[in-house]
Amino acid sequence: MDLSVIGHHLERLDEQSTTGFRFQCFPISGDVEVLKVTVEGREELPLFISVSDDQILCISYLWDERQVAPDRRQAMLEAMLDMNIPMPLSAFARLDDWYVVFGALSLNSALDDIEHELAVLSDNCLEVIEDMAEFLL
Repeated sequence: MDLSVIGHHLERLDEQSTTGFRFQCFPISGDVEVLKVTVEGREELPLFISVSDDQILCISYLWDERQVAPDRRQAMLEAMLDMNIPMPLSAFARLDDWYVVFGALSLNSALDDIEHELAVLSDNCLEVIEDMAEFLL
């Protein structure tokens, strides 16, 4: 799956979107090609898509370690573990000092499935930020 194909599909959906979302896509060049995807009305929580030999990875950065209340960190980690299974199509991880929510898809995923994953991931980010606010500074 090529990132430009994903980006083109997402941007031309407009009224035909099965999720009701509108997307804007911005390619980011580097050692690993990344597609930055913003959901209209949720621009502060961009989604990042990369494609490897094995999977399509969709990530959203939530907060960094400096934003976690030190005395609440352990409770936050336990809450994240408890949320991992019931959170649809997504899981928590940490990249460097950043806490993230991610979802992975098969390279053979249909474009509609990728759109659905991004919509669910975006919804999950909003829910997680609301649920985890008590652990943040």
